[in-house]
Amino acid sequence: GQRLTLVDLPGYGYAKVSKTQVEAWTRALKAFLRGRVTLRRACLLVDSRHGIKDLDREMMDMLDEAAVVYQIVLTKVDKLKKGELEVREAEVTVELATRAAGFPILALTSSEQAVGIAEMRAGLAQLATW
Repeated sequence: GQRLTLVDLPGYGYAKVSKTQVEAWTRALKAFLRGRVTLRRACLLVDSRHGIKDLDREMMDMLDEAAVVYQIVLTKVDKLKKGELEVREAEVTVELATRAAGFPILALTSSEQAVGIAEMRAGLAQLATW
């Protein structure tokens, strides 16, 4: 059978590093993405309390440009009321629809409450069978 490898990339949103270091990470990330046909999907973790931010959009631009399919994973969904989550989900879905490489199905997760984690694992495991 196929082997699935997960790669964790640096958290660009909270990194307290120099501009030079961020530029080096960006170059390394672009090099990693370029021409990588075995890369099935990137998962872009977005805090559901805040939605898509400009740094996320920059990453989405990079993934679109590299033609790497990416799925948005809304995290901390347990922190929002049901109505708030529905609004956030709709906002993200609308923005994602304008993207070239965006996977159309969001993953809704909470590591604290174990919401959506099993589904996320199952979805990623299926990628190894393609």
